[in-house]
Amino acid sequence: MPEPTHRTTQPMPRDAAALLKTGITILLVGALSAASIYLFFGGVTPQGPHTNAGWLALIVAAMCVPFGLMLFTLGAAKYFGHRRHHHP
Repeated sequence: MPEPTHRTTQPMPRDAAALLKTGITILLVGALSAASIYLFFGGVTPQGPHTNAGWLALIVAAMCVPFGLMLFTLGAAKYFGHRRHHHP
């Protein structure tokens, strides 16, 4: 009986792994910061957060979410591009 053929999987490139890990970390920091506005700092009105700490959390969230999403997307593109060019 013939043995089944298995594809050998190549490890993820280090640059893609670093981008994915950093992107996820920054996204989580942004999400926690956005959640903390509502959970710990009094919420948001149409004029903005109630407290100074709420404003700081809003600034952190407004910077971390887009930047983390950009890093995560770049890492995913590098990973899938590597897979496409190196697999038969």
